[in-house]
Amino acid sequence: MARRLARSLCHGALCAALVAGGMAAATPAQARSEAAAPSRQQIEATMKRATRFMVEKVSTNGGYLWSYLPDMSRRWGEMEAYPTMIWVQPPGTATMGNLFLDAYHATHDQYYYDAAAKAADALIAGQKPEGGWHYFIDQAGEASTKRWYDTIGKNAWRLEEFQHYWGNATYDDAGTSEAMQFLLRIYVEKHDARFKPALDKAINFVLKSQYPIGGWPQRYPPVENGGLHGKPDYTRFITFNDDVAGENIKFLIMVHQALGDERVLDAITRAMSVYLVTQQGQPQPGWGLQHSLDLKPAGARTYEPAALATHATAGNIQQLLNFYRLTGDTKYLARVPEALDWLDSVKLPPELVKDGRAYPTFVEIGTNKPLFIHRTGSNVVNGHYFVNDDPTNTVGHYSSTRAIDVAGLRRQYEELSKLSPEDASRDSPLRKKGIQPLPTYFLAELGKVSDLNTSRAAESPAQLVATLNKASWWPTELKATSNPYRGDGSPQVPPGDFRTTRVGDSTDTSPYYADKPVIGISTGTYIEHMSALIAALAAGSAE
Repeated sequence: MARRLARSLCHGALCAALVAGGMAAATPAQARSEAAAPSRQQIEATMKRATRFMVEKVSTNGGYLWSYLPDMSRRWGEMEAYPTMIWVQPPGTATMGNLFLDAYHATHDQYYYDAAAKAADALIAGQKPEGGWHYFIDQAGEASTKRWYDTIGKNAWRLEEFQHYWGNATYDDAGTSEAMQFLLRIYVEKHDARFKPALDKAINFVLKSQYPIGGWPQRYPPVENGGLHGKPDYTRFITFNDDVAGENIKFLIMVHQALGDERVLDAITRAMSVYLVTQQGQPQPGWGLQHSLDLKPAGARTYEPAALATHATAGNIQQLLNFYRLTGDTKYLARVPEALDWLDSVKLPPELVKDGRAYPTFVEIGTNKPLFIHRTGSNVVNGHYFVNDDPTNTVGHYSSTRAIDVAGLRRQYEELSKLSPEDASRDSPLRKKGIQPLPTYFLAELGKVSDLNTSRAAESPAQLVATLNKASWWPTELKATSNPYRGDGSPQVPPGDFRTTRVGDSTDTSPYYADKPVIGISTGTYIEHMSALIAALAAGSAE
């Protein structure tokens, strides 16, 4: 939760401009390397080598995890995984499928389409009966999944979403949304009927799981006894965390655009309206990460209290600005200024601002006081989380402060408010009639995601061609590792201070930063490097 995969969706000339801009040489070293830029043939050969390795050596029946030791003795998604598992949560199997389709469009090589189809088949095999997806798919079946939850998942102290097996589908971390978008995209590519039933199930899942008021729960369908650590089942709440509503709106717009399905228009309108009805009144006109069905901010995991959330508020303001661009309806702009003013009012004092993080993550309802997140103990058995007004010794894995560009949001608002509704929404896909093509490229931009093992170093096409190793993968420091499962945690707290660490004692299976990272295989690194090479081809910079 609270992490997102940013994806670039662009059209035609705009896409070409963005791609070209993204590949522009900006440093002297890059400028000197232009003369040695690889040819199109070299780039395509590198892409093919790297892809054959991922498809033929790494994938599990068409699906992918996030990182692997070179000998495949250990492997991880967000947490350590069984060899029979594939990950849905980005950057997982659907991200790879989208990448393969991008490569297919850039090269016209059927191999990439076939790889995308294998990824689609793996996702379809693990699709829940109602039409959504879980964080991962265990191809060994339900008994294996439950065994993982009873051991590795149960002991992940900070990853409470993995401590309990709900057995249903989740919208958390964009897994279901990206899987749906990928299935839509591969279906419209060739209108292959084999993908249509799963796509229809996914569309129906989004429509059925939507609350009448317009929002979505984090998980669906609801289950009995879904609460954790003595708290109510937060997965039933109207969820903004991880842009659940925004991702579903994006998918429904894509469905309208690519299939002309008129059913989704009412769902889109109601979804946009839920942002309006959940905005709180004065003197605190913000939003929480999730809201109860009576529209009040609600808590979730034990370190996510019932409070207003500044980053959720900023995200929802951005969505309201987007909705004005989609619809030209000024109701989406009406209360933006007061939300911006509220964010300014809760800014932290200068002595608490570090690394540009000037806003508290959580703000107490009724007082506007910042809340800070703490924990005590060493594992999921003897430890617990709590919040108070003490800014010292906060947990290290979930920041109590945020960097928010309020000034940038205000500039957007002021620019949009000067536009007429017609001008603001002129390019909206909701204004256009008939079937519209989807973007040619969904170039992956791996932003703030849970994968700690993706190399985010900007490299030129020449560097990427040169650094693919003889085994056909890009060596990546696996900065994150985890303790192997060695039994449930003890009620006794061992020596040590675990208040600010990413991991607790040796029984905590949560990922943490390794003191001495090993070199391994990273799906995220493959995606980023391939996206850069595809961008070079799409921009025509390789001849």
